[in-house]
Amino acid sequence: MGRYTGPRNKIARRFGVNLGLKSNSAKVARRLNQRPGVHGPGSRPKAPSSFGKQLIEKQKAKFMYGIRERQLRRYVDTARSTRGNSGTMLLELLEMRLDNVIYRLGFAATRAQARQMVNHGMFVLNGKKMDIPSHVVKIGDTVTIKPNKAKKKLFEGMDEKLEKQELPSWLTADRATLSGKVVSKPGETDFEKLFDVKFIIEYFSTR
Repeated sequence: MGRYTGPRNKIARRFGVNLGLKSNSAKVARRLNQRPGVHGPGSRPKAPSSFGKQLIEKQKAKFMYGIRERQLRRYVDTARSTRGNSGTMLLELLEMRLDNVIYRLGFAATRAQARQMVNHGMFVLNGKKMDIPSHVVKIGDTVTIKPNKAKKKLFEGMDEKLEKQELPSWLTADRATLSGKVVSKPGETDFEKLFDVKFIIEYFSTR
């Protein structure tokens, strides 16, 4: 199954949480408690089973980061084979994807937009072209808007936006060079926690 391309608001309403799929969070919030479909306003969802909970949390992560099932499984396998807490390792891998870094720096309004911008070659990583959204960055890596792309309307006022952008602790931004740097790994307080990672680990550990 390919990447979802339908209405993003329906996804938020299905799960009852804003996963950052749309840039207008106020618009999403207006109907967040109304489930999609003709029976949405008055329907009462049944309490999910243990498997249902695992499935829901897995789907949240997939939609939030815009990844496919096979990609998520690879991340889970890597997290489980690494020393330390598997859930924390999985969150680190997802957060340190290049498209997510660009979104977190404020260069893009959504992760989907960030992914498209990377695909179109609008950024360089450590001075070299990088057009792979799933590339996992490392501590010390620097992401910069290509000089010949910085003049595009898409990036108008970006220096001012970077000055106001609230960054997670593991990233810094330089408005003068329109760049961002990875200074550490994401900490516990940096994760948005819009899904329960332990259910995702459980889901893939039995399949």
